[in-house]
Amino acid sequence: MPVEGGSSSGSASAARHPKQKRKAHSLSIRRTNSTEERPAGIQRGDMLESQDSKLPLSLRHNLLDLFGQIEREFENLYIENIELRREIDSLNERLTGDGQTVEGGDPTKGALKTKASHSTSQLSQKLKTTYKASTSKIVSSFKATAGSRAVCQLLKEYMGHRDGIWDLSITRTQPVVLGTASADHSALLWSIETGKCLLRYAGHAGSVNSIKFHPTEQMALTASGDQTAHIWRYMVQLPVPQPPPDVSAPCDDDQDSSDREEGEVDGEGPCEVPTVRVATATLKSHQGVVIAADWLVGGRQVVTASWDRAANLYEVETSELVHALTGHDQELTHCCTHPTQRLVVTSSRDTTFRLWDFRDPSIHSVNVFQGHTDTVTSAVFTVGDNVVSGSDDRTVKVWDLKNMRSPIATIRTDSAVNRISVSANQRIIALPHDNRQVRLFDMSGVRLARLPRSNRMGHRRMVCCTAWNEENQSCNLFTCGFDRQAIGWNINIPALLQEK
Repeated sequence: MPVEGGSSSGSASAARHPKQKRKAHSLSIRRTNSTEERPAGIQRGDMLESQDSKLPLSLRHNLLDLFGQIEREFENLYIENIELRREIDSLNERLTGDGQTVEGGDPTKGALKTKASHSTSQLSQKLKTTYKASTSKIVSSFKATAGSRAVCQLLKEYMGHRDGIWDLSITRTQPVVLGTASADHSALLWSIETGKCLLRYAGHAGSVNSIKFHPTEQMALTASGDQTAHIWRYMVQLPVPQPPPDVSAPCDDDQDSSDREEGEVDGEGPCEVPTVRVATATLKSHQGVVIAADWLVGGRQVVTASWDRAANLYEVETSELVHALTGHDQELTHCCTHPTQRLVVTSSRDTTFRLWDFRDPSIHSVNVFQGHTDTVTSAVFTVGDNVVSGSDDRTVKVWDLKNMRSPIATIRTDSAVNRISVSANQRIIALPHDNRQVRLFDMSGVRLARLPRSNRMGHRRMVCCTAWNEENQSCNLFTCGFDRQAIGWNINIPALLQEK
């Protein structure tokens, strides 16, 4: 996560040199649950203090509690499996008494013979259905739909940041450029075609956590760990495009990450590019890290989200605070505005996201939605009447603005979901994951593709954000991660998807 007033390069330095030999400090924690009794008169704290470890005692207590929870989960699964096998053995005995047999004792192999009595058949079918349902829930969202494979062509890699990239965005005016926000205290503007860095913004004193562009003017809005949001103007000139690389792969490439070192950077850094150091306007009302910011429709107001549990609405021309949007119980993680209406959605670590309605100047209504069980990392609007929310609970939910009592689709994944994006034309959801994967789904929750990740392409660390660009009849997806690079992809979705 972004931190206030600084970068995370120090904490990630060890990960950048995985081959470097270091002295290992083992953490030895003795299990003292119901299956292993403690010696009389010895408490858990005394046992931990007697062990050699560099970790604080409170942290070791927390680790011990977490390990205990994990073990209890496995114990419950083990007991459930034993009971299930007992039922299968009992069923086999009943079938044997009727002169029937089951092919193997494993419920995952074979099928019951069809000559058993009606009651026995019903019991066996119910048992098989229950077993399959318990396992299919986990893997159902991981399987791609047949016939919907896409080809993802690598357009360009954008390297030049000296720390992880939290956010990226595409300009809405000409010239179309890519903007990235990084923990190295800077925001960079890039030529999409050539991958060349065009401009550097260095006005923040902390991690730059978000970047968004004005809908009609050449202005950018950045949010930072220095507790401020900046509005600044830019002027860039695009270089001559170069031929695109001939690198393409099917989107379901299962190869693992690259052999390159984390610290390696292929390409020139932003040292020689023009640098902007002074903001046009500085928004200062927050008392904590400003984690995200966005322009309201028309570009005359902006909204910011902060770790101080509030979102603020500002006038761009005067930089004055118009409204403080309070109500979340924990830190905010993201904010997003509707492309055509005065609507704002904020997400939070309190497992909720809130919809703020500013369409009526005299009434500012708010709706709270509690569809997740962990931190809501982002919630975004679509061009239609939908909101898509992603969470650390490994789910993504699609909501209808006209009836948001329950989601109309739920996507279950195998990793926490970060800042998602939805393409405007084809309505494809791009999910960046903690496990370095990027998956594409349609609005009904059907998985379409997964971006390739191999020794030649893809992110080598957590993917933080995605953004779409659908100019000039092409569909491009941009991703960024904590491996300090952004990547552009050309997504060739079959025409069948548009017909659906």
